[in-house]
This record gives sequence, structure tokens and C-alpha cells, in this order.
Amino acid sequence: MSKNLRERAEDTAQEVQKILGRSNKNHPKEVADAIEHAIINALVEERQRCADVARICCADDAEKAKHVSEEIARVKSVLISNLSSMR
Repeated sequence: MSKNLRERAEDTAQEVQKILGRSNKNHPKEVADAIEHAIINALVEERQRCADVARICCADDAEKAKHVSEEIARVKSVLISNLSSMR
């Protein structure tokens, strides 16, 4: 089963705390929140970079550009749904 972003952030927070030699009781929510925020920012920035590249590459082919744009919108909707379900 695929993990959502929050589960990944919590797992990473535990790993970081283990590496630092700290117990999992030292601000686990705050650490997981910071990691989750970093993951979300990276995903949003990467999505934007992909959209920019697609726009440049498909500038001469309107049909292909439309298809890529629709796919990017679909992925964005999935990302937003995933983020909304974590709240």
C-alpha cells in the first residue's frame, strides 16, 4: 500500500530523531510538520518546473501542449486531494 505524504514525513522524522540520538518524544509533530512542508514545497516546485518545460517543448504543437496541460492539471488535482485528505 502506498504511503501518503504525512506518513512519509512521520517516518522521516523518526529516522532523523534516531540519527540525532533523540527519543521520538522530542516534538514529533513539529518535526513531521516541517518535513511534510518541505515535501509539499518540493512537489509543487517540481510540478511547476515540469509545466514550464512542457510549455517550452510543446510551443509549436497546440494539441500536444493541451494534452500535457491536462495531464499536469490531473496530477495537481491528485496532489491536492492527497493533501486535503491529510487534514
